[in-house]
Amino acid sequence: MSVQIEYWLNKAVPTEIVEHLLCCDADFVSVLCKRVELNAYANKIVNKALRFEAWVDGVLVGLVAAYCNDSERCMSFITSVSILPTWQGKGIAAQLMERCIHHVRQQGFACVELEVDNENVSAVKLYENKGFTIKKRDGQTTIMRLNIDKGHL
Repeated sequence: MSVQIEYWLNKAVPTEIVEHLLCCDADFVSVLCKRVELNAYANKIVNKALRFEAWVDGVLVGLVAAYCNDSERCMSFITSVSILPTWQGKGIAAQLMERCIHHVRQQGFACVELEVDNENVSAVKLYENKGFTIKKRDGQTTIMRLNIDKGHL
């Protein structure tokens, strides 16, 4: 019997996001809870970001959160990509990234950027596979950018 993954936009509430991030925390290169207060971060994501979500049996197993609010520079920013450890390697992050990129393209944004720790090799590979290139390295982190081809809406 195969498990069905359901993809949603903006379904999760802050408590579900906090629970998800806590389960993923150890897998963040540079543990997330040491960088942000998770409750405040989850509330910010719910209130200001678009959330591309993967659910299995009522559990949030994957999340890509993006701010699509810089219309002046026509730029969006992915603030979080996380997959529960038991669901990693199943293509969920790639599917969520594709949904995010498709949305950004449809909204007319010129690019999407994200920041990744240099040691997070699997994340860098995922982003490169989606067309992101290195914009800038700054110490332990790298800013990556995907320029949106508006001709393929």
